[in-house]
Amino acid sequence: MNLEQLDKTYVLPTYARDYTNFVRGEGATLFDEKGRDYIDFASGIAVNSIGHNHPKLVEAICNQARNIIHISNLQVIEPQAKLAEQICKQSNYDGAVFFANSGAEANEGAIKIARKYGETKFEKKRYKVLTLEHSFHGRTITTVKATGQESFHPTHFSPYPDGFAYVESIEKIYESIDEVTVAVMIELVQGEGGIQPFEPEAVQKLAAFLKEQGILLIVDEVQTGIYRTGEMLACNLYGIEPDIVTMAKGLGGGVPIGAVMTKHKDIFAPGDHGSTFGGNYLSTSAGLAVLEVLQELYENGVLHETLIYFETKLKAIANHYNNLFEKEVGLGLMRGLRAKDNDTVAKIIKKSMAEGLIVLKAGRNTVRFLPALTITKAEIDEGFKRFEKALASI
Repeated sequence: MNLEQLDKTYVLPTYARDYTNFVRGEGATLFDEKGRDYIDFASGIAVNSIGHNHPKLVEAICNQARNIIHISNLQVIEPQAKLAEQICKQSNYDGAVFFANSGAEANEGAIKIARKYGETKFEKKRYKVLTLEHSFHGRTITTVKATGQESFHPTHFSPYPDGFAYVESIEKIYESIDEVTVAVMIELVQGEGGIQPFEPEAVQKLAAFLKEQGILLIVDEVQTGIYRTGEMLACNLYGIEPDIVTMAKGLGGGVPIGAVMTKHKDIFAPGDHGSTFGGNYLSTSAGLAVLEVLQELYENGVLHETLIYFETKLKAIANHYNNLFEKEVGLGLMRGLRAKDNDTVAKIIKKSMAEGLIVLKAGRNTVRFLPALTITKAEIDEGFKRFEKALASI
């Protein structure tokens, strides 16, 4: 069997796969089995935050693997404690962290914190979590229910857990709060929902209101976090301090990890929550290496220069190809081009791949760009050169 046959025979068909076989990566460039190179503007859906084969990440993983990969969370894990410290310090957040293995698990942890808060902090139990239309919070049965897109709620997975309601806009959250509402969960930039940022003023007003009411604000930073928008957290960019923040994707640089951080440090007691693999030696050592690299990029201004350079290139494309795109959207290196229709998006992704460029799709007819935060100007130039070739062929 060739690789495609092997995959189709033995792997459950949950993805509409492309069958290019990548065997090596370097920076923001991937190489297939035939030696052809591809500029990677996707970074594993915002996961490879410091690119492929970064020497500091490779060294951290190899060194840790030679000693301890995993032990139980019943013992203290040094890099876990150090990574929690770095997350709190780099985000300037007075909180404590629980480690999981994915963004969905991090959001599950956030929901559990909110539910216990609703049980212990009010005279009458509160449990309902409000989320926004076009949101995306994960694929588990609970986080998919928290996702405000009906296409993610087919009847064959029902019944879904109770306790969630969807709101059309931030402005309509106020009127949607009732006597059992315990939390509001939002993304500051909706990823799967079309790379759609919210206005800072609206978010700041909401955060202040919820604080007055004693209702928790949960910010899902699974995709926006770990310097993706130019700051450690998008919350830093928006000037808010939520009760709970979730992270994953870029934190491990490719090693599976998730994290939920809360300023309600005493809400959980031993046994309330747990994870066999969450926060083990390997994943947290990887996370420490990633944050070391990204903090240096941030502090020396290189990250900011990269964001501006990429944004400028993308806006030029949007202006030049206004027959294909309505507008450019996003923040930092989480960006998109809003196309005229979904068929156009599909064609662009396919043509880009043929030209040796990897881009993604998102909701609202959006071509999505999530390059490594370490991408070079030369890689950006080559990527957009290939992108223009793809667009010219449509």
